[in-house]
Amino acid sequence: MTAAAASKPTTAQAWKMAVRLPTLTAAVTPVIVGIALAYHDRAFDLLPAAAAMLGALALQVGANFANDVFDFERGADTSERLGPPRATQLGLLSPATMKAGMWASFAVAMLAGVYLVAVAGWPIIAVGLASIAGALVYTGGPWPIGYHALGDLFTFVFFGLVATIGTYFVQAESVSKLSVLAAIPVGCTVTAILVVNNLRDIATDRQAGKRTLGVVMGDAGTRRWFLFLLAAAWVAMAATTFAGVEFALAAVVASAALAVRLVRPIREGVSGRALNPVLKATARYHLLSGLAWAAVIALSR
Repeated sequence: MTAAAASKPTTAQAWKMAVRLPTLTAAVTPVIVGIALAYHDRAFDLLPAAAAMLGALALQVGANFANDVFDFERGADTSERLGPPRATQLGLLSPATMKAGMWASFAVAMLAGVYLVAVAGWPIIAVGLASIAGALVYTGGPWPIGYHALGDLFTFVFFGLVATIGTYFVQAESVSKLSVLAAIPVGCTVTAILVVNNLRDIATDRQAGKRTLGVVMGDAGTRRWFLFLLAAAWVAMAATTFAGVEFALAAVVASAALAVRLVRPIREGVSGRALNPVLKATARYHLLSGLAWAAVIALSR
């Protein structure tokens, strides 16, 4: 066996690469906050909460597979890619195989959705179909929103507001003012992950014709946008003091403390591949700040 053959990833390793495990915190965090909101309102229900978690994870994995194959087909992923390697671009999985995995993931999400429709009614159909459609058109279709500076808005809405409020809804069967307000910090911090990704890729995205919000705003503007999102999350957290979250300021302090290591490299102008550790740290921040936020909400019951 040659050294090249020995070092080639197995099929299982290729699928693990395509799943992109570090990104799954983007699916887990809003569900945890939604569960905490239901607990706060004495509406926690284990089975709908578990189904919401399964559906969110399946949607995230399906979206990752879609991005992997559609970015490759559009020529956005090349040998000059600065981020983690993509399975399709490396030839480890064929586009057809990746698309089959994408549809299988969406099928799992739909199965979870069938149960949630039985529990919470027809609004779940609309939410589920919109989420799948959004994942497909993010990088696929004739007018991919991720290529037209709408990725940040999509991420904020679906991975922040919809996922958090939706998790609360399938348990409480209603939408409260607190659930809407409490979803804003989740949306801000998950969008911050995408902002770092886009900041890193401004040059390569511009070359590939991928017009992200980072490309539109430029380096300096994207860095300011990142800092704004963090500040907006803290303001939204603080505002829930007036909606029954007694210890909201504690969540603000904890989140701000966790963000110190993120703010420094963004303000100091770190760029290119050097932003990869910052991207991982931002995903970790989204999870940890979300856990702190969920704990504060639950303790304010």
